[in-house]
Amino acid sequence: MTSTEPHHTKRFAVATLGCKVNQFETADMVEQLKADGWQLVPFTAEADLYLINSCTVTARSDAESRRLIRRARRANPLARVVATGCYAQVAPSDLQALPELNLVLGNEEKHDLVLHMERGEHRVTDLTSLKTSGPLRLTSFSEHTRAFLQIQNGCETGCSYCIVPIARGPSRSVPPQEVTEAVSRLVGSGYQEVVLTGIHMGAYGLDLSPCSSLTELVLLLEKQNAIHRLRLGSIEPNELTDGLLALFKHSTRLCHHLHIPLQSGSDSVLQRMGRGYDTNFYANRITTAAQLLPDAFIAADLIAGFPGETEQEFSETCTFVASLPLADLHLFPYSIRPGTKAAAMSGHLKPAIIKERAERLRGIAADKRAAFQQRFIGKPLPVLGQRHNPVTGLMTGLSRNYLEVCYPAPPSLLNHEVTVHVDYLHSNYLHGICEGV
Repeated sequence: MTSTEPHHTKRFAVATLGCKVNQFETADMVEQLKADGWQLVPFTAEADLYLINSCTVTARSDAESRRLIRRARRANPLARVVATGCYAQVAPSDLQALPELNLVLGNEEKHDLVLHMERGEHRVTDLTSLKTSGPLRLTSFSEHTRAFLQIQNGCETGCSYCIVPIARGPSRSVPPQEVTEAVSRLVGSGYQEVVLTGIHMGAYGLDLSPCSSLTELVLLLEKQNAIHRLRLGSIEPNELTDGLLALFKHSTRLCHHLHIPLQSGSDSVLQRMGRGYDTNFYANRITTAAQLLPDAFIAADLIAGFPGETEQEFSETCTFVASLPLADLHLFPYSIRPGTKAAAMSGHLKPAIIKERAERLRGIAADKRAAFQQRFIGKPLPVLGQRHNPVTGLMTGLSRNYLEVCYPAPPSLLNHEVTVHVDYLHSNYLHGICEGV
């Protein structure tokens, strides 16, 4: 292709699987490529480079990554197809064997993506020896009005179903000063909300010298007085301390939204999972949070059909989660992840049983979500405008307590927080009228 032809600009497309940390790292790689002269196009378009940021939390995630790689090759047989992320980190040889793929890069290689692409050699760094986090270069977050900021990477918990310690290495925290500087950059780029993320965010600061904590970091960001809305990603139940809850209660910036993984409501299953707490402890943390923060959206992760899960144990889970003041459940049907302790356990359930149990839990989740939403009908909510529909004239935004709200508003109110008086619930969205419009 010569420089006089219309598509001389290098075009790239990205597909991201998995967690918000992967989303953050994709945004960083997008910025690296743009700085190198590349133009971002949709993954469905023809591109010169296709980048797949993979997930490996289940065997199903691996299969989806392979599907995207083959789809990219079909879209443009002459394109360069690159895989990175956790699947690339854990099983690079599997990916290198795919004829559709040109290059495999590990999680650490994401920080210098362009350099490794120029070298053109497969490279996956052994993460077990890493002691420091990667750089925080992000100054924007395309396609989002909220910015995700990775403050921690890695995990050493060792849950029996999880491959993440191998995929991400030991826990590494970003120094507090780097976090505050990154928040300042995001505020300077116009963001009204920053979401702090990590692989094991509650372990933040334990590896730093001097030692720090997530609570200390949030206090520092409060004193910085820069970001309008601050949201925290997933926090383990034994790291939801009274001190952190008190900070939520008194802060004017922290959004009342908690994501506290549970995984099972049966003590015997929790023990086999290696979760390190029981249902009594979890219930205490959730009820304490709900009492202190009555408007808080509290969600939990659950795995349906863990190896050996009996009907009695599943029934215990259903009864337990139904009793808790939760606003939503995130359901994960158990899928074998080779290389984990759970994969070698006896009593793996038939897929049909796992699917049926996940559906039963989804029913409980839908009821809880609707009940929580209905609590706010007739009340005002502060909502950050995220998407505007020019046909209907409706803005869709997110409240501080994680409710999606639709309201008539001009496009000029995108990325502005307004007060919406909620009138009714329809199709899983709250609807209302914006003050002053």
